[in-house]
Amino acid sequence: MKPNMKRITCILAALLIVVSAEAAPKKKILRIETPASDSRIEYTGRTLTEGTDVSYDWSGVYFRVTFNGPYLAMKCSDTKNCWFNLWIDKEMSPEADRKFLVGAKDTLVVLAEGLGKGEHEVILQKRTEGEQGRFTIHSFISEGEILQADGRKERHIEFIGDSYTCGYGTESGNKNDPFLAETENCNLTYAAITARFFNADFNLVSHSGQGICRNYDDYGQGYNMPDRYSQTFDESKEVIWNASEAPYRPDLVVIYLCTNDFSTARQPHETIFAGRYIELLKKVKANYGADMPILCLASNVTPFSFDYIRNACMMSGLSNLTYVGLTKGIHNETDELGASWHPNYKGHIKVASSVIPYISTLTGWDMEEKPYK
Repeated sequence: MKPNMKRITCILAALLIVVSAEAAPKKKILRIETPASDSRIEYTGRTLTEGTDVSYDWSGVYFRVTFNGPYLAMKCSDTKNCWFNLWIDKEMSPEADRKFLVGAKDTLVVLAEGLGKGEHEVILQKRTEGEQGRFTIHSFISEGEILQADGRKERHIEFIGDSYTCGYGTESGNKNDPFLAETENCNLTYAAITARFFNADFNLVSHSGQGICRNYDDYGQGYNMPDRYSQTFDESKEVIWNASEAPYRPDLVVIYLCTNDFSTARQPHETIFAGRYIELLKKVKANYGADMPILCLASNVTPFSFDYIRNACMMSGLSNLTYVGLTKGIHNETDELGASWHPNYKGHIKVASSVIPYISTLTGWDMEEKPYK
């Protein structure tokens, strides 16, 4: 064969290979859309299902999605500035795999991609409180089947509180820092640390600045935590929470309120305080039964706070109430404080270390020898 003919033959062969490669059909990626309300998805905290959408605004609400495949995303809407913690194939540790802001309506957020074959689990926790926005999940998009989540724990604690429970400033390193939604992280509070210690699920009913009968600096007077406690949404009075329809029932309720009642020189009248505190106690009992144990924590902001709470508990005539005063100096005022003089993560570890022994005694749960984190 002549050299030119050989060259033409080689070129034609190469072109055939290229054409064959281009003609080969690409493998189609199948993505499945699953409604947010699907029963296989596990939500913890106060949520509202409307149609196939699931909405919530309370701090600390989290969900688990179990799925086969490498990819998971969610179609969602955020009314303001909701920040989140995300974990993939692990439990909720102090440090999340990722934290992010949504801050948009009708958007697609990729939660996981490029994962290996087999079963995976994603946990997403709302780390900011209701003032930072209401969050709505419309649906989940997955490459592979959504499976039944099975992560609900045998133990559950409900925490009712204010900015300490919300995690105001937990990621701040300076007590003179201003509030930023980005540094508010409920997963680093005494509540989350306590729940992790006992391997318990938890939900938060908390709002910064709230008191029993008087909010911080008299802001929002007449609308306090005993009122908000009845609500499905922190920032809306329209929908009343029905505890009997929740997929969980706590083993214990912890109330850590009264710091804001005593936030200025003007002190609340004890009779008014007691009436409102008893109102809150009765609402908890109405939700979960007369036998529900309640641990009432008194702030160290003033020596009067413990007396007020103790007297209210004694006046209530209710059973299974325990009242404890957190002493002044439980954390220092330098590197254990974050934004606006709130305890940061280091400070919250010390608060949790004081609360955990009481919970162990009340519930009978063992105190294992392990670090608080």
